[in-house]
Amino acid sequence: MAYSFSGKWITMPAFANVAPVNVFHRQTEDRMIQNKMPKNQHMLFRKRFTVQEGGCVKLYITADDYYKLYIGGQFVTQGPTPGFPFHYYYNEIDITDFVHAGENTLAVHVYYQGLKNRAWVSADDRTGLLFDVVQDGEVLAKSDDTVKCHKHSGFAELGIAGYQTQFLEQYDSRSPEVGFFKPEFEDSDWEEAAVKKYADYTLFPQPTKQLDLSFVQPACVDQIPGGYRIDFGRMYIGYLTAEAQGRAGEKVIIRCGQELNEDGSVRYQLRASTTYEEEWILSGREDTLSQYDYKSFRYAEFLCSDTCKIENIAMQIRHYPYQEKAVCRYEDPVLQKIWRLAADSLHYGVQDCIQDCMEREKGQYMGDGLFSSTTLAVLTGETAMMEKLIEEALRTSFINRGLMICSPCSMMQEGVDYPFMLPGFLLVHAFLTKSTAFAAACYDGVKDMMDYFTKTFAGEDGLLRDVDQWCVVDWPKEARDGYDFELHTSGPSWGLHNVVNAYYIGAVKAMNCLAGKIGREPYADAAPLEKAFLNVFYRKEEGLFCDAEKTEHISLPANAFALLFDLCPDQETEDRIIKMIMEKDASHSAFFVSFACLASFTRLGKEAELKAFIKNEGRWVRMLREGATSTFEAWGKDVKWNTSLFHLCYSFVALFLTDWGQDGYVREL
Repeated sequence: MAYSFSGKWITMPAFANVAPVNVFHRQTEDRMIQNKMPKNQHMLFRKRFTVQEGGCVKLYITADDYYKLYIGGQFVTQGPTPGFPFHYYYNEIDITDFVHAGENTLAVHVYYQGLKNRAWVSADDRTGLLFDVVQDGEVLAKSDDTVKCHKHSGFAELGIAGYQTQFLEQYDSRSPEVGFFKPEFEDSDWEEAAVKKYADYTLFPQPTKQLDLSFVQPACVDQIPGGYRIDFGRMYIGYLTAEAQGRAGEKVIIRCGQELNEDGSVRYQLRASTTYEEEWILSGREDTLSQYDYKSFRYAEFLCSDTCKIENIAMQIRHYPYQEKAVCRYEDPVLQKIWRLAADSLHYGVQDCIQDCMEREKGQYMGDGLFSSTTLAVLTGETAMMEKLIEEALRTSFINRGLMICSPCSMMQEGVDYPFMLPGFLLVHAFLTKSTAFAAACYDGVKDMMDYFTKTFAGEDGLLRDVDQWCVVDWPKEARDGYDFELHTSGPSWGLHNVVNAYYIGAVKAMNCLAGKIGREPYADAAPLEKAFLNVFYRKEEGLFCDAEKTEHISLPANAFALLFDLCPDQETEDRIIKMIMEKDASHSAFFVSFACLASFTRLGKEAELKAFIKNEGRWVRMLREGATSTFEAWGKDVKWNTSLFHLCYSFVALFLTDWGQDGYVREL
């Protein structure tokens, strides 16, 4: 049951009467978003409250876009996970250990980013804070117009990183708001917060856990000409921290990166089209660096004068709570290393939600996320992140019945193959949890998505054509083995092609299986679709599948997905496709086709092929050879023009390296 707040949504008085903006629309619609709120707003709130001796003290809190919470001068936590306004999340936090009998101080740093991107539902002119402090059922403090507030003048913008993903920060230690979270901080000249006129949120308890935050020490700190260079030993997600003493007004340049240049300097202009160069202005006293938004990095540099002293350098890392319960089922040392790479990527990479890359988009993509969240569930035994991703994908039906492929966010992007993955992964969820309750709750939403594509794009033979959403096939496009069909990222891809229909037929089969498990009628007869697929795409002379209706080209994706969804007419065709898979260079496939290959090997009991595919020198072994401590976005650093070096999707290899009953799952299907 959701908690009923006594407090009201509050904000800075200047923003109290700003009405929200609708940022949601079909990707093909050309819509201008007229924002009134200034971007990159750092807002501070303080409230004193009295606690009685004994008893449990809880805080119920949320903010838009994000908050960082301090009690009694101590950092407590941050959140919430991103959500749509009509299904927004709040956190319930036990703060008993952070308070004492008598007067206490709550301080919150609220951030409104204001950019239209994949990381948050922002640029919508919604921002504010809501909280209740409760002791044994009594509300001790709440968000109202008695809360003090002030803009944090210590944070200034230094440009935008990634794909409109985050503001680079200049932190000024001369700011009068430094130390705002301390109980003794003087806030008498701050103004009172204002109750928001427009607060159109429907609130729900956050279904996932709060992030784990901890500090890691550098593996190495070197003093270099003009500053310091730091190596944290592996890739992490988080915030650089340090203490410094230098001249008042001195500017320290901070550069973070995922790798080093040939001359040993930090490569702060990342491969993923992101630049990590920020600034820290010193006060002349003993200063502590504060950074609000997180970055993905291993190395850092402080560039400063010879008289500036920087010490106590550390990194505050953040990740979703992770307790590994699965093990690699192989003793092979190469497979063990690949397992560790995948598991560590999930351990340190999963954040408030499942994201694709940690630098460029920070977006929760449905396809990538289904792979990653399922792997997380298998490795840890927890399915909350997987459930949240699926539910949020289904909530996008208010924008498009065919669903959006990145959510919850204000960047609109559509794609057809990701939604067709949902029925199969709902079956996986049911198998992992030994329960069909979640699948049953999601069934109607998935059925509506399937109905939309069927009624809108199916021809007389039942196959989909002229679909107006992108079919990724595989990514980057250079890894599609020359797939001969023109795919558009926005708007119709005219014609009839293989992969979208393989996914569609696979989804129909999975829907029928789901329906049987939850006591519903079969969704549709898949047999006529399979017959039509063979009639259009199967080439008897070659005994393989072609890419599209109007081509004779035969590619790996066209055959890998036909094999995955059991569309082959005979075992000889299966054997030919397996031979093709094993003979093709790694560059002819990426994560989606590779997943299809590994899942097919599992379905067919091809253990030797599975291990050989994983151990291929051009795949995960290449990542390790190039120094990976987290999975890349591609097989190697220079495969893509904008390769993320911390991308979770390739962690799915762990699914095929541990025993989670997948053989029984395949038999069950």
